[in-house]
Amino acid sequence: MVSIVYFFSIVTVLLFVLLPHEATSHHHHHHGLKSIHFSLFQHETINKTGYIIVNGVAGPPVSQTTTPFGTLFAFQDPLTIKPNYTSKVVGTAQGTSITSGLDGLQSISIASITLNVKKHKGSISIVGVTHNTNPANHPVVGGTGDFLFVQGYVTSSPVNLVGLTVTYKIEFHLYWPPYASSKP
Repeated sequence: MVSIVYFFSIVTVLLFVLLPHEATSHHHHHHGLKSIHFSLFQHETINKTGYIIVNGVAGPPVSQTTTPFGTLFAFQDPLTIKPNYTSKVVGTAQGTSITSGLDGLQSISIASITLNVKKHKGSISIVGVTHNTNPANHPVVGGTGDFLFVQGYVTSSPVNLVGLTVTYKIEFHLYWPPYASSKP
């Protein structure tokens, strides 16, 4: 009986000591994170920086904004600081997408984005659903170099969908957790 009372006394003391600390850490989870926010422009040229690898099934015809359901597309696109193609290149987006919308407008995308911006050099990995004509958010799932342990999301928005080269504005919202040793 004494050992049970002793056990419950120790558990009670531990709860009072540990719970306030954990509750405080959890409550301040989003405060004080180091962050960086910036925008770049992705330029994709059909049959130069982006290629259809496997044609999808019958459906919408291939155009600047649609590809048939199931189409596998691979890309390695330059990222520039301004919306024109001749602007300074500061990164590359390379990856693949599979048309997952029956309307031909949505794709599941996986990309590695290599960056050399704002005194930061490395890459981030994103995954998510891209909409060809509307803004889409992609969660960051990993990083290398100065972006090691980075979290956040990337928003892709169409800027120019006319001509052989289409342009997207890519907005980066990146956050480093307290344990990361990066230099934002």
